[in-house]
Amino acid sequence: MDKGYHLTDIKRGTYGDLSKIYEETEELKDADAQDNPLMVLLELSDIIGAIRGFLELKHPEISLTDLITMSDATHRAFITGDRKVT
Repeated sequence: MDKGYHLTDIKRGTYGDLSKIYEETEELKDADAQDNPLMVLLELSDIIGAIRGFLELKHPEISLTDLITMSDATHRAFITGDRKVT
């Protein structure tokens, strides 16, 4: 029988747990290996959803906006040269 969207076997995670983020990351890798840019973008969206679920369950005091604020600070550090690409 033909596979569905993904060509590799991917272990299913539990929403709200890190395992769901791992699952979505594996799906992202599979989409990239298929050279399917639209599926890559969809998997990135799914990763955001899995991160949201993790925050809601494990860190309800932290929001996606908080994570984006931290990401912006890291980005700024790379741009200014305070943090180097290794």
